Amino acid sequence: MAQIFDSIDEKLKAWIEEQPMWFVATAPLGADGHVNMSPRGHDSFSVLDSHRVTWVDYTGSGVETIAHIRENGRVCLMFNSFGPRPRIVRLHGRGSVFLPGDAVFEEVVALHPHHPSARAVISVDVTRVSDSCGWGVPVMEMTGERDLLRLQAEKKGVEGMSAYRAERNARSIDGLPGFPLSDGP
Repeated sequence: MAQIFDSIDEKLKAWIEEQPMWFVATAPLGADGHVNMSPRGHDSFSVLDSHRVTWVDYTGSGVETIAHIRENGRVCLMFNSFGPRPRIVRLHGRGSVFLPGDAVFEEVVALHPHHPSARAVISVDVTRVSDSCGWGVPVMEMTGERDLLRLQAEKKGVEGMSAYRAERNARSIDGLPGFPLSDGP
């Protein structure tokens, strides 16, 4: 049942883009560091070509994905079907972080609805594409997106979001530089 693909073809791209949720896994280089897995959603993910994917990264309570990608680039994305046909797809690759003002950031955010908590764009050069059965994943129905990120960002405003990132996103839980992208204290 499991299969390794040469690339993301049009059929696989369509399936990936139908999934309302996916997971991002990263880890620091240090053996005592914390492996991180984050759920993602909203209209923020793009398959740009057969070996490159991106997503708009929203401000959150942590900054592990950005910190780990900045340190070593390793990333794995996992998509799974919660519908009647089971399937799991994993995209392994090397990630990069792009900020507002970078051409990649501007290109990717233009593909998606404006979101006031957008802090970066993550781009992944995909080196391995695989799927597996997903028989253990439950069948569930999507009832809607949560709008809490947008509401929080609108309430805080641009300056409030900047202050929040400076306070809560400056370092990862392992002490790696986070956001804003500086290596300072």
